[in-house]
Amino acid sequence: MFRALGNLASRRPWFVIAAWVIVAVGVVAFAPALQTTQEESEFLPDHYESVKATELQSTEFPGATTPAAILVFERADGAALTEDDQAEVGRIAEELGPRLGKETFVPQVVTTTPDGQPQLAEDGLAQLGVIGLAEGATGFDPQAFEDGEALREDLAELTDGTDLEVQSTGSVLQGLDSQDSSERSLAIVGIATIVLIVGLLAIIFRSVIICLMPVVIVTLVSMIATGLIGWANEAFDLKADSSIETILVVVLYGIGTDYILFFLFRYRERLRQGADTRAAVVHALERAGEAIASAGGAVIVAFLALLLSSLGIFQAIGPALAIAVAVTLVAALTLVPAVVTVLGRALFWPSKKWRREPEAARFAQAGRSLGRRPGVFAAASGLLMAVLALFALQFSPSFDFSASLPEDVESTQALETFQDHFSAGASEPVPVIVRADEGGTLEESALESYAAALGEAEGVDQVYPPQLSEDGSTAQISLVLAEDPASDAAMKDVEGPIRDVAHSEAPDGTEAYVGGTPSVFADLQDAMARDYSVVFPVAALVIMVILALLLRSLVAPWYLMAAVGLGFAATLGATVIVFQHIGGDEGLIFMLPIYIYLFVTALGTDYNILMIARLREEAREGRSPRDAAAEAVKHAGPTIAAAGVILAGTFASLMLSGNSLMMSMGFALSFGILVAAFVMSMFFTPALTALIGHAAWWPGHGDEKRPGHGSDAEDPTASVPGTSEPGTSEPGAEVSAGR
Repeated sequence: MFRALGNLASRRPWFVIAAWVIVAVGVVAFAPALQTTQEESEFLPDHYESVKATELQSTEFPGATTPAAILVFERADGAALTEDDQAEVGRIAEELGPRLGKETFVPQVVTTTPDGQPQLAEDGLAQLGVIGLAEGATGFDPQAFEDGEALREDLAELTDGTDLEVQSTGSVLQGLDSQDSSERSLAIVGIATIVLIVGLLAIIFRSVIICLMPVVIVTLVSMIATGLIGWANEAFDLKADSSIETILVVVLYGIGTDYILFFLFRYRERLRQGADTRAAVVHALERAGEAIASAGGAVIVAFLALLLSSLGIFQAIGPALAIAVAVTLVAALTLVPAVVTVLGRALFWPSKKWRREPEAARFAQAGRSLGRRPGVFAAASGLLMAVLALFALQFSPSFDFSASLPEDVESTQALETFQDHFSAGASEPVPVIVRADEGGTLEESALESYAAALGEAEGVDQVYPPQLSEDGSTAQISLVLAEDPASDAAMKDVEGPIRDVAHSEAPDGTEAYVGGTPSVFADLQDAMARDYSVVFPVAALVIMVILALLLRSLVAPWYLMAAVGLGFAATLGATVIVFQHIGGDEGLIFMLPIYIYLFVTALGTDYNILMIARLREEAREGRSPRDAAAEAVKHAGPTIAAAGVILAGTFASLMLSGNSLMMSMGFALSFGILVAAFVMSMFFTPALTALIGHAAWWPGHGDEKRPGHGSDAEDPTASVPGTSEPGTSEPGAEVSAGR
């Protein structure tokens, strides 16, 4: 099949290129824009308590959900607010109300308590203004962010010429800042990724065209992939978070460049043996195509395993990344060979050193050493990963999404100012929703007793009076927590004592649900625990099946996946060391392990496949297991090293985003790729295969020498039938410097 694809791409390259351009134009013209959300509750299934509380609250108490905006007023000189200042706050609130975007905000700014007193801090240095969320609004859509921008512009105008300063935070403003931060991150990461890829390719190949080719090809692929993802999200109502666009850039450019390198190294190797361009294209795709397709298949199924997640965020990210990799894979097997055919020997311009393989290469020396002492290499690389893996046991998950916002954005600064002057939990009272059984009504005396019991729960600072729905069947009791509602400490209080009291003390004939951000975090924690037990095993099992089919072995997949698992644990352990032990973070974002697992498992398997496929190829030439391992490291080592450095570099660019989530993810994924490339695939896997010997290929015996095996047995200078390439011979092109 791969030889047939090579023939198609080399015989009709312009047809293949034109087809890709036409598809890209069509997708860009008709595909919907990629929409994202920052609302964590949208990621959870309906059966979780926090979601039930949110649904009841929005139905029975519209406008009483999380404040859409919180305004913190202070004097510019830092002094206490005078009566004139408080009157000025009232004026600003009165004039601001009618200007608010009605689709997002309730047209009223509340600056006083229920008894009419100003919402002043105890120290008198700050006053609050609270704006509710309009009925039917989510607060996390493009219209909400437009209204949030308009709110800040109006505030700047209304406070101009006064002694007051105002900062804005709340769900809408945090979402707006998150979107703006994501857009900046996308630009920074995109530029850094392209510069890095161009720079590294220049060092590796010393070719202007090769430096630019992956950028052009992946840009075309990304247009198609993004459009297809937009259609998929729209068709299946998938909820992608705001980080998906940044991750897509890294995945498309990183993996796309990897697959291009897999092909180019085999193409260049064949040219060095004297083949013409078209014959070399066919040979390279025939030899590298199976490894590229299997590697891509492993990545795709690993990402699709996220469909088994109970969280909407992963259910959206999984298919999105799978689509991106699938388009990249098809491009690597069709578009890349076609472009290389058109460029011919000019691909390597202006370099001429590509014609000869360097003598006494480091990878050849490393391969010979590994072949002589595979046990030492296996033990050393395995021990390094095992030591790092021990620290993975100290991983502490964090569910504080707001902590991922940069410190210099207004919503973060406003929240810090708020917490300096007011109770931490006052920014977002936690609702407890009590609903009578079908047909029943609630008694006020029972609700008052219930509210008193909630006030005694650990972690509760204050309880607002119960609020009844119009039909008397439902009540809302708002709790002010002692901790910041978005913090992990608040989540633990809600998950434990507050929910316990809410459930056990609920009046007879009722059911109680605790809502709010900390309740969402608690449910996310339960959902993640469930997902770990489902997604991890399924992804591993499917990848093992792919390995078994590729290698025709039931032995090799086991130790290959064990190696990948060890690499995953080592990566998580290293991240814990850097961010928790050295950086002093209390925890790492809860999504990190599943991202590490999927990327390191899938992409680490890519490199394992490339190495083990080359090792099998060398064994089929009649070499012993140790000699085959030595040759595999010599020839596949440069490809894996180049691909690993480029992919690790692209992931490392996430650390430039200024977002703590992206920083930890960027470090973890780049470190994991380096471990997968330079420790696991380069040494651990070939060393184990050399030690196990022929038994590694049981029952298929895929390493046995086959008469006339491979196209290396053919004349490398012979053109593919029907693809003669007159005029492509160059002086010295027939020089061969070995394999």
